Amino acid sequence: MSKIFLVRKRDGHIEPWVEDKLETTVGKAFRLTQHHNGQELRRLISRIARIIHTRFSEGIVSTEEIPSVVEEVLVGQGYVETASAYLLYIREPKKRLRVREYFGIPDDLHLGMNALWLLQERYFLRDKNGVVTETPRQLFHRVAKTIAQVERSYEGTSQDVERWATWFEDLFSNRVFFPNSPTLMNAGTKNSQLSACFVLPLEDSITGIFDILSCAARIQQTGGGTGFDFSPLRPQGDLIHTTGGQASGPVSFIELFHHATEVMKRGGKRSGANMAVLRFDHPDIETFIASKRDPRHLTNFNVSVGVTDTFMRAVRLGTSIALRHPRTGKTTQKISARKLFEQIVHAAWETGDPGLLFLDAINRKNTTRHLGEITATNPCGEQPLHPWEACTLGSINLTKVLKGIPTKGDVDWGLLRQTIHSAVRFLDNTIDKSHYPDSRIAKMVQGNRRIGLGVMGFAEYLIHLGVPYASPQALKEAKHLAEFLQSEAHRASEQLARDRGNFLFYKGSEWDKRGIPMRHASVTTIAPTGSISLIAGCSSGIEPLFAVGFVRETGQGVRLFEISPSFETIARQEGFWSSKLFHKILQTGSVQGVHGVPPFIQALFCTAHEIPVSQHIRMQAVFQSSIDHAVSKTVNLSAQAKESDVREAFLLAWKLHCKGVTIYRQDSKPQQTLQKGMVIGAKQARPLLVKHAGYTGSCSNGTCLSS
Repeated sequence: MSKIFLVRKRDGHIEPWVEDKLETTVGKAFRLTQHHNGQELRRLISRIARIIHTRFSEGIVSTEEIPSVVEEVLVGQGYVETASAYLLYIREPKKRLRVREYFGIPDDLHLGMNALWLLQERYFLRDKNGVVTETPRQLFHRVAKTIAQVERSYEGTSQDVERWATWFEDLFSNRVFFPNSPTLMNAGTKNSQLSACFVLPLEDSITGIFDILSCAARIQQTGGGTGFDFSPLRPQGDLIHTTGGQASGPVSFIELFHHATEVMKRGGKRSGANMAVLRFDHPDIETFIASKRDPRHLTNFNVSVGVTDTFMRAVRLGTSIALRHPRTGKTTQKISARKLFEQIVHAAWETGDPGLLFLDAINRKNTTRHLGEITATNPCGEQPLHPWEACTLGSINLTKVLKGIPTKGDVDWGLLRQTIHSAVRFLDNTIDKSHYPDSRIAKMVQGNRRIGLGVMGFAEYLIHLGVPYASPQALKEAKHLAEFLQSEAHRASEQLARDRGNFLFYKGSEWDKRGIPMRHASVTTIAPTGSISLIAGCSSGIEPLFAVGFVRETGQGVRLFEISPSFETIARQEGFWSSKLFHKILQTGSVQGVHGVPPFIQALFCTAHEIPVSQHIRMQAVFQSSIDHAVSKTVNLSAQAKESDVREAFLLAWKLHCKGVTIYRQDSKPQQTLQKGMVIGAKQARPLLVKHAGYTGSCSNGTCLSS
């Protein structure tokens, strides 16, 4: 390398190659990603320099060509996050302040670049100038200490408080369990609203509607999501006796709530999200079904049609149904159930909305039927709630309760049991520590003490056991896991009831009828876990992997490389990992048919689009059979999927007693969380799979409020 080697700068002028400059920029990325081995850094720099001098034998290289070689070496040597940090740093100077903001925060728990990015975007406390004032460890300490203080309300000593605070913090620091986002954001602050899920009632009056709109705004300001049943509102064109005018109908008021959310999310920590439900027999149901055909319309809402077994049987038999006026109950029209169902199928195939809520399935498992029927859910559909009710969610990271060798491993059931009992206690404490934006919500929450404990990282769980997601064995593993979660969570709630008392509305509940003490009306939920699974470093909820590798687009021109940790571990373990393979996976997100990847590994890493529709639904149904509330599960379909695939999903979900169903066909929205992009720093632009900020594989129709 003694001969003169030159570098062509972006403005065209040429200067001598100086290896120290390369060591400076790569070294900064090396240290920012928690690597401090100077000898290893010099080894990497020598390797990069050697490849550059060999590949550009004419003696000159451009500044645009250097990054692709650096990226190739760093990724090939296992420094994927360092490659991301380097590519961020070398971008134009105006971006560097943003990069320093991302990586100037000590990663004192080694959570990784993607988790650190999300924490600084949404969770860390800031001073009056907007400067981050805490680290990951300090955030987890703040939350754990705040929630543990509730032990004093139940005759706990100072030692008890300290013991539980330490245990809760350990769960977070080791990424074993996380509560929903509002708890992480708000615990220990002036804003102590800690719940993620709310359902608010609507009455057919302007006063009532705007009262609820105001309440919803306060909820979304603190990071909560809201669900509404718009069925009580009179249909479009109905006479308004007080004014002599005509009603504008439910969809117009959904638009009003959408615009309010649009305003509120500008000042909140995360985008607000809503669920709008309308019964199948409302006179405006056809307008509702088509309400999101325009992709720019109602982007802050998921919409679902509330259907009954009567409707679904009518679809199957090809009979008609009556549309009824919500105030009078009188029939306004009779239409073909099958025709209406096909409208739902077509709209869902075209845009991802609406989904279906199976109201009878929801209320058959409603443990507080003495309080009335449940007709709506939170934005992602996993939490059916009574009017004025809220729920705090939490999820266990299944990747942290595994043992043994990947693909031949097992589950540490003792550790999982211990984690379940600790998580139930944490969520119970959270109810007492939370402040609610309306006294009517506080009354319902304190009355039912509903919590929703679930899991995330199920895709990696199956991979560790050596079980393909699309196999019959996967359903058996899911059944065993769901039954264990349900059984232990109920035991934990029962024990807390003996120690602290039953929930206030216990009398007349299903638990009361069975003579079983219970601290919570219901205990388990499978949430989408959008944000917290990113922090935990695992896949979302019970979803399959959406992609094995991709580039995360943060929204400020920053892209972060990401590869399935399970895949990289196994590939290195089995000896087929390479930089070339890494980039190949980034282009499509899939390993199917990729040369060098063994067939068994390809089957283990089958992604969402490569799994049959029926398996998606059967997996949801297996979990639903044991879970108290509902299961958030998106049936992700390829762009080539047919309407018949959507029809199959809807009918099978009802047949297997799911409480709801959501589908999303790739490319059915112009703005979505996954798209093709170009690799940064490449000599020749290469297509790659890009995920937008915060996306972890669920709620791909774009209106997912991350738990």
